[in-house]
Amino acid sequence: MREHNILTSTGWVRGHLEHSGGRVTGIHGRPCDPHTNDLPYVMPGFIDLHVHGGGGSDIMQGTDGFETIARTHLRFGTTSMLATTMTAPADEIEQVLSQLDVYCQTRKPKTARVLGVHLEGPYINPGKLGAQPNHAHTALLSEVEHYLSLAPIKVITMAPEIAGHFELIRALSERGIRLQIGHTLGSYEEGVKALQAGASSFTHLYNAMSPLHHREPGIVGAALAHAQYAELIPDLLHVHPGAIRVALRSIPCLYCVTDSTAATGMPDGEYKLGSHTVTKCLGGVRLADGTLAGSTLTMDQALRNLVKIGLPLAEASQRLSQFPADYLGLADRGRLHNGSWADAVFLDRDLKLHAVMVEGETIEPKNA
Repeated sequence: MREHNILTSTGWVRGHLEHSGGRVTGIHGRPCDPHTNDLPYVMPGFIDLHVHGGGGSDIMQGTDGFETIARTHLRFGTTSMLATTMTAPADEIEQVLSQLDVYCQTRKPKTARVLGVHLEGPYINPGKLGAQPNHAHTALLSEVEHYLSLAPIKVITMAPEIAGHFELIRALSERGIRLQIGHTLGSYEEGVKALQAGASSFTHLYNAMSPLHHREPGIVGAALAHAQYAELIPDLLHVHPGAIRVALRSIPCLYCVTDSTAATGMPDGEYKLGSHTVTKCLGGVRLADGTLAGSTLTMDQALRNLVKIGLPLAEASQRLSQFPADYLGLADRGRLHNGSWADAVFLDRDLKLHAVMVEGETIEPKNA
């Protein structure tokens, strides 16, 4: 059995990993510094908490696309993910949530585990839609409770400045729902108030939120000054590397997401994003007016991008695996130790992916 540099919960080990029944049963070897050898890497599987689509399919298209999306992201090292909805009419949200509830109960071979749902909208500011369709409205507890009854919603994005949302943030966070601040024109003070009410993260930090100004710090300022967690898209298109570095120094558990669309893993062309048609071209996805509309980023490329801008490999891995798992309260994913899920990525010295293990099932990307 070939040795690897294995990133465990306690550091790098030179050795091999054993698993049974989908769980890690042993990591055998000795502590090492991977810079002193030329062995390939084994690291925890990536966890993506913001996935709209992939492989030509969009979450809002329903059941027919879920397997394609989960299979596509597994090819790039994502072993678990949150299916992320778009702002849409209530009947469309209800339908896709009901279908996701069924899909989340099992995992099909050669697909990533779908852990639940990230409800991105409709409780956002209509003045900061970004690429969201214009169906935003104020949240009502009765409607949110109805949605919660339909599917395992883990995360809800909400604009805190909308009347009544502070109270909802408090009520829902007390029930274990992660409330994220996003698609917002809120002030710094409103961002801080939302955090005090129980909001726990920020949706695609910097994008679709009031920016930092030295006299009006905005939602970005609230995040940089006070957040423990925030998600960020490290495709080097949504956020400048310098701004990524600012966030890394300010937010202890900054974690990375793809905000991926149906165009992920596909050639240039037109694709669906909710009710929008978007165009993939020159590495990005945009609406007709040029607005960035999600991304085509994959998590293995996110890893390489983080290393490219100067992060140590272990820290880059942590921000793609452990921190998103911690954010969801999952102690048995996002890290490798005895008893954890056997979710892992196998990479060469150039950080190119050559195999993925999800719950003990090993897949080579070209065969996924």
